[in-house]
Amino acid sequence: MLFHFDRRKKSEKEKKPPHFLVLRRKWLTLGAAVLAAAAIFAAVNYPAAVSASAATRQLPIYCVQRDQKVCSISFDAAWGADNTQKILDVLKEYGVTCTFFVVGNWADQYPEQAKAIVDSGNELMNHSNAHDHYNSLTADQIIADVNTCNDKIEALTGVRPTLIRCPFGEYDDHVISTIRSIGMEPIQWDVEALAAVGRRRSMKK
Repeated sequence: MLFHFDRRKKSEKEKKPPHFLVLRRKWLTLGAAVLAAAAIFAAVNYPAAVSASAATRQLPIYCVQRDQKVCSISFDAAWGADNTQKILDVLKEYGVTCTFFVVGNWADQYPEQAKAIVDSGNELMNHSNAHDHYNSLTADQIIADVNTCNDKIEALTGVRPTLIRCPFGEYDDHVISTIRSIGMEPIQWDVEALAAVGRRRSMKK
């Protein structure tokens, strides 16, 4: 009897591990279900979160939708003026006007070219005063730099700029909101001239 009793006790002990494993599998299944539900919830709500984030991001103007087949041409003037008159002559030849974004320091060095741009019917707009990295400046520093350039251009041409191209094409929410706080609109390019020339050359090869 003792033998049978011990064996029966041993059998009962052998039956316990499977019972423990069943409970463990239940917890694992429950945990997996919770994780799956969390993943589904995140997937469903992710587009809304991205949309909300994109909606709050500040962006400059890259292009404007038009019904006509037109494009807007612009030039940045920060260093040198050797080709300014040549560009103006070509624009005049083809009856084209465009926007020149000039640095205030450039206008100081080349006031006659700045006046010639406006006299030929083209726009003269702001490209900062000293071509600094706006992303690293405070709002007050950005405003002071922008207004300094505006003052110089207005003194030369009688027209105060309403548009600005950020130096180096750099911007973030802080820069764009600061510029718009003083009633100006930041303008970016959507096609870069050197890149377009490179593409044409590669197509010819």
